[in-house]
Amino acid sequence: MSQPEWWSPAANYSHNQPPARQANFYLPPSAQPFPERQGSARTRGARVSVGLAVGMALIAGAIGGVAGNLANGSSLLDSSVKLVATSDVVERAPESIAAIASRVLPSVVSISTRSRSGGGTGTGFVIRSDGYILTNNHVVESVLRSGTLNVSFNDGKIVRGKIVGVNPAYDLAVIKVSRTGVPALQFGDSEKVQVGDTVIAIGSPLGLSGTVTSGIISAKNRAVTAGDGQGEGSFINALQTDAAINPGNSGGPLVDRSGAVVGVNSAIATLDSSFGSQSGSIGLGFAIPINQARRTAEELIKTGKSSYPILGVSVDTTYSDGGALVKALTSGGPAESAGIQVGDVITDFAGRAITNSDELIVAIRDKAPGDKVSITVKRDGVTKVVKATLVAAEQ
Repeated sequence: MSQPEWWSPAANYSHNQPPARQANFYLPPSAQPFPERQGSARTRGARVSVGLAVGMALIAGAIGGVAGNLANGSSLLDSSVKLVATSDVVERAPESIAAIASRVLPSVVSISTRSRSGGGTGTGFVIRSDGYILTNNHVVESVLRSGTLNVSFNDGKIVRGKIVGVNPAYDLAVIKVSRTGVPALQFGDSEKVQVGDTVIAIGSPLGLSGTVTSGIISAKNRAVTAGDGQGEGSFINALQTDAAINPGNSGGPLVDRSGAVVGVNSAIATLDSSFGSQSGSIGLGFAIPINQARRTAEELIKTGKSSYPILGVSVDTTYSDGGALVKALTSGGPAESAGIQVGDVITDFAGRAITNSDELIVAIRDKAPGDKVSITVKRDGVTKVVKATLVAAEQ
């Protein structure tokens, strides 16, 4: 599947890039200085005279003030003058952004990679205090076969990391470091997240570690596809947020008002060439729901591998009449066993309306192998509901 050009993973890569160009600063037309008006010599002279008069008055007033102080026996540097400073302590509620950030930051790390293809940076967070860290696959995939991976903690300590396992289908990876005792973040429940909930994103955008941004959950169940076209693409049933997420935030936590992780920041939407090739945060960031990420992380830690569920169908990605058109079936697969046929159009999967092929793939991968689901198909104008049990993809 071709990669939509407006999706971009939120990792920061520098493949022998030239130095960044310096930004150009300018006054907008409405703020440009007005050209000096051409007036008579008398007018210009009047302006100068008034200016000098005001200036002389100010100087005279200052001299008079100094003379008065000296006459009263005061010094120019009066030691009795004291500047007032407040000693009040700002009290921050436990659910304030500042309080949450102070609790979460020690568990968030910056990840830097170096390989033959170049270098990259991203983010991760501690999920077990014995050194296990969760991040995105696209943050570490360049060093899967060769290269180096360094992990920087919030206290400044840098240690070498190794990859435990990756799952490109979900764009997730687990790495291990030798450091222990670092507090692990708590997992929230992404199913209970509601649109409008306040969330906080923490990461290393553009290499600026420990950056905290806040926003809300803008939408749920966004069908997001990500990838560079060179490997397996990721299909994410994403949480959408307007918290600022930029290159380098990939793999960082998206936390709720209790400090629990509800998502793994993974992708951003960027404007295409029709908008002037702008890049960076435009208020459209996407995170992998933590419920999915947790299942994947547990499998990777336990076995070094992680699978995903399949229905056993191949769909036509060019079909645009609503739903997902089945163009092939896996022999003996769940779809064939459920009675789905080539030419059927899937319009609903497990209670979720399907309008295109990407939505079907994302909906399937939001489940787990062994899950039983109801599927609505349309065949020759007739709607039918079938039952299927998902199986794990072959590894």
